[in-house]
Amino acid sequence: MDGIYLRHVAKEIEDEAIGARVNQVYQPNRDELVIVLRTFGGSKKLLLSSRANSARVNFCAKTPENPAQPPMFCMLLRKRLGGGKLVGIRQQGCDRILSLDFECVNELGDVVGLSVVCEIMGMYSNIVIVNRDTGIIIDALKRIDLTSKSQRFVLPNIKYEPPAAQEKYNILETMPEEIAEKIVDLPAEMPLSKAVLGTVQGVSPLICREIEFRVAEGATNRVEGLLYERLVSELERLRQITENCSGEPYSVYKSDGRPMDTAFFEIRQYGGFAKVEKNNSFNEAIDNFYEERDSKERMRVKSHSLNKLLTTLCDRTARKLQKQHTELKGCADREQLRICGDLLQANLYRIERGASFAEVENYYDAEGKTIRIKLNPAISPAANAQKYYKDYQKAKNAEIVLAQQIEKGSQELEYLESVLDTVGRAESEKELSQIREELCEQGYLRKPKGKQQKQQKLAPREYVSSDGFKIYVGRNNSQNDKLTMKTAAKTDVWLHTKDIHGSHVIIDAQGGKVSDTAIIEAARLAAYHSKARESTNVPVDYTLVKYVSKPNGAKPGMVIYVNNKTVFVDPKCDI
Repeated sequence: MDGIYLRHVAKEIEDEAIGARVNQVYQPNRDELVIVLRTFGGSKKLLLSSRANSARVNFCAKTPENPAQPPMFCMLLRKRLGGGKLVGIRQQGCDRILSLDFECVNELGDVVGLSVVCEIMGMYSNIVIVNRDTGIIIDALKRIDLTSKSQRFVLPNIKYEPPAAQEKYNILETMPEEIAEKIVDLPAEMPLSKAVLGTVQGVSPLICREIEFRVAEGATNRVEGLLYERLVSELERLRQITENCSGEPYSVYKSDGRPMDTAFFEIRQYGGFAKVEKNNSFNEAIDNFYEERDSKERMRVKSHSLNKLLTTLCDRTARKLQKQHTELKGCADREQLRICGDLLQANLYRIERGASFAEVENYYDAEGKTIRIKLNPAISPAANAQKYYKDYQKAKNAEIVLAQQIEKGSQELEYLESVLDTVGRAESEKELSQIREELCEQGYLRKPKGKQQKQQKLAPREYVSSDGFKIYVGRNNSQNDKLTMKTAAKTDVWLHTKDIHGSHVIIDAQGGKVSDTAIIEAARLAAYHSKARESTNVPVDYTLVKYVSKPNGAKPGMVIYVNNKTVFVDPKCDI
């Protein structure tokens, strides 16, 4: 979001929300605020983000999930901004600093002017609450003190100082011809896009590359003649768009449909390598651009502690299994211990007490070769023979125990990896809460102390195939068990990715026969809701629910099945 794009977004917000009242304030996470405004046209959700890779201000369609306990900064805003009226929006030149001015009423009933200053500056982005009458900072989302390397402080009860302005030319205050001369007169020759970026305030690298493309692809700042006139013309067009907010919202998409860029006029530089579409509004364009990426980032932050715990448990279990396999490998030579005991027992009369070894004929060997057996000189030959028998029995018992432990550990590792995969696919805080609850029940997490608020259980994801069959997808291991073993009918179809962690999928047969189309579409869903989401040609097993069973003592989500068939599909979630 560059300064000129922000100017267009601010104009839309101003047109729709000036005079609106603050209905509620939320803080979904440490970097974002949502101010719900009650306008004449209905409720509007204004998102203020200071996240380094997606700092912005815009109306959002979806409200990010909020924590159960609001942070202190959110509580402060609710107290100060609650019921306040949005009376103005100010932008500092074409820079990425936007101030939202509110008229609020304090505890004494006096009207107080407050400004929410949004500084959109990449990793230095911040949201600062300022008393508009005194210029004093009330608080900031990110406090900047002596511990930081910044030259300015952002702390409560000190004067607010805006970030230092860049040494660039404001397109609204400087004529295009003058800016063009500055670009041409730069000391070093460089690509035209880089020269424009370093000279003009409020333009992104995308816009600078587009200006270079329209002047002449590959042009440098040493343009002259016709190319110089084109540069002046493009700068004049940029000035007109900025002054009148007459730009149009365009989004650029990659060939696979993922958003790539967004701009305030049509982008032509990519040619046929990208798809350019016009949006209904700048707020919609920027919201769509960041929504998918931001939702993943929010979940990554919220699931960090669970991911760390499960990764640690997986590593610990894997190391334990490796050690047990090494010990089991050592038990493979136990027969040699028994043979040594037998040979010593048979040759006791020939072995002198205190000998460090005994060389005897090995009657277990077909050729009758002699074998040297190590002895402990401190004990008798008979005691040495008994020690070999004891070591043999110990190795034999260890092999049985280790085999059981390895099987148990392998099942535990498989379960932990399946939970880790489920955490990676979680889409809400409620899903993470249910995973935590499952881990508490399995003893991997301690149950929280005190009385906990009972949360409503999430239902499985529900889809409908193109020919009308309902398809259900489990969200976690506990829900997979319930869906397969309790909810589904015996004649329903059960699907799961072959040897890959993923969700249980059920096709509701409604007492009849499930179509091949429904099976293929459900298999695509099973592949999509699995660890193989980003793969192709994923194998998915399917069978009737009556052929699926759960072994006694098995971990949640773990089942066995027979009479299955396999289909290979590409993961999709578009039904």
